[in-house]
Amino acid sequence: MRSEEILERLLQLVARLYAETEGFEHHSEDAQLWYNRGYANGMLAGLIEHGHSDAIRAAGISPDPADLVTDQALLPWGKAHTHGYEVGYRETQEVMGTGA
Repeated sequence: MRSEEILERLLQLVARLYAETEGFEHHSEDAQLWYNRGYANGMLAGLIEHGHSDAIRAAGISPDPADLVTDQALLPWGKAHTHGYEVGYRETQEVMGTGA
């Protein structure tokens, strides 16, 4: 699969995850929402790191502000977000051919 196709699929996944997790920050009872949003944010961080900011903007995706969940980081749902972020970032690196 070509890198353009991979990028397009990743952006589609991020867009879907963002749509499915909209308003997650108001649902501390659902750690899966927080994990999924963190995963999407980690994916975006990995894509931005690899110079795909323009493609993200072109897809109409606006990454969450970095401090959106800072005050929740030590709570179970905040930890779920952090874990999702780490996994999303790492797996994006692997898919893009730069991960360990």
